[in-house]
Amino acid sequence: MSDSTFYVTTPIYYVNDAPHIGHGYTTVMGDIITRWHRQRGENVWYLTGTDEHGQKVLRKADANGVSPQEWVDKLVEEEWKPLLKTLDIANDDFIRTTEQRHEDGSKAFWQDLFDRDAVYKGSFSGYYSVGAEEFVGDDDVVDGEGDDEGFKVSKLDGSRVEHMTEDNYFFRLSDYQQKLLDFYDANPGFIQPESVRNELISFVSRGLRDLSISRSTFDWGIDVPWDDKHVMYVWIEALLNYVTAAGYGVDDERYQELWPANIHIVGKDIARFHAVIWPAMLMAAGQPVPHQVFAHGWILVGGQKMSKSKANGIRPDEIVDTFGSDAYRYYFASALTFGSDGSISWEDIHARYHAELANGFGNLASRVAAMIGKYAGGALPAAGTTTAAEQKVIDLVAAAVADADAAIDAVAPQDALTAVWRIVDELNGYITEQAPWKVAKDDPQSDRLATILATAAEGLRVLAVVLNPVIPKAAAVLWDSLGAEPALGALSEQRIAGVAAWGQLPTGSTITKPSSLFPRIETASE
Repeated sequence: MSDSTFYVTTPIYYVNDAPHIGHGYTTVMGDIITRWHRQRGENVWYLTGTDEHGQKVLRKADANGVSPQEWVDKLVEEEWKPLLKTLDIANDDFIRTTEQRHEDGSKAFWQDLFDRDAVYKGSFSGYYSVGAEEFVGDDDVVDGEGDDEGFKVSKLDGSRVEHMTEDNYFFRLSDYQQKLLDFYDANPGFIQPESVRNELISFVSRGLRDLSISRSTFDWGIDVPWDDKHVMYVWIEALLNYVTAAGYGVDDERYQELWPANIHIVGKDIARFHAVIWPAMLMAAGQPVPHQVFAHGWILVGGQKMSKSKANGIRPDEIVDTFGSDAYRYYFASALTFGSDGSISWEDIHARYHAELANGFGNLASRVAAMIGKYAGGALPAAGTTTAAEQKVIDLVAAAVADADAAIDAVAPQDALTAVWRIVDELNGYITEQAPWKVAKDDPQSDRLATILATAAEGLRVLAVVLNPVIPKAAAVLWDSLGAEPALGALSEQRIAGVAAWGQLPTGSTITKPSSLFPRIETASE
């Protein structure tokens, strides 16, 4: 086991249709967190991928007249991998559950549990949700209403359930009730946020049933290694992606370097699988448990959770095509509290884009460069005497960077951006108060004018670094406009630690006015 790598995962996304903004939200938040850690100089590994087995995929492929493999190949290549480019995701690995490395690792894991007598053969008779690929206890099944009238539905997520009877293999999950409760008590940060932790502790305290780990009525899945008449239940196979991608059962040296994961980022609707079933599986195999499962909330559109039946599922590229990937990343990181449900609207995206990105940040970068071009010939002047006004900026920048860094450790990207935006607001206020255009009229060669311009440019240098994990395209444009290379190196090599140390932009650097970072966008409603 090694702590040398900061290993973060998204869920592997179920490939039965195209991605929506909920998938984009999870992936972008993980990307922001891992980019920040890279800029600390840490060794980072960011994993995402696709979950491609299960009855739901099989039925969808059948409905489209293709084989399951053809169906998932098409969706992965045409929908899921392109999402990463659309949102500027800097993932280090992409795992597919149809890959050989995943099949080999999954078989090795369950063979080990079988050899440890953690698995036994039995019969299952009860309800199953194909939509959620989940076994549902009788206590959690109710009669459907409205569109679901005449069907049984799961109280857990509202999906329709079917009654089935199968001979299956079972994992002795019930053996881990007290072990899990003891683990939660000893590791209070393992499940976050607190609301999800409390809910899952209550769930486990009510008792755990042994879990079916196989299906025998269809063959789209990975064979159970000791009985090829069964395929692995999709969830217990999918969860293994976090270790199979790390090399479990295939590359022990790589596995020792990466595992355990630092953070599993998941939606709260699948927190139970990740914080109950998954650690129990690892405990049974004698493997380390991840450091944290962080469950974010639902994205609400018009006050309702996204769903295809409500026609409120929004594709990420719909937003990116209008506002750009940087704005997409910024909006979801700043407008929503990570860990809580949050509402979005097209109008709010539009308003924040213009108020915060275009007018707040973009205009700041443009006006500073323009003033240096006008009053200093485009070369960064040497700062003169530091007054109380400059010291206020310097102190605020140092405090804001420290607060943002702490917020990332707390998995609170919204708080990190709130801290960073204090710098944007402070610099805008500083320029307004110091009025360099007035100073230039009195004495265009004055020490005071040079100090104001150098202070504003130095503040932009800091912003380029701390905003790079969130809005990488705009940050790179700003970085280049500051003439930062080659004196300071590439933006990706800058370190969060020390970024607030003042005076790093060399005197005489060529400052150019960047192209508009966030141009005004007209919409049909305007």
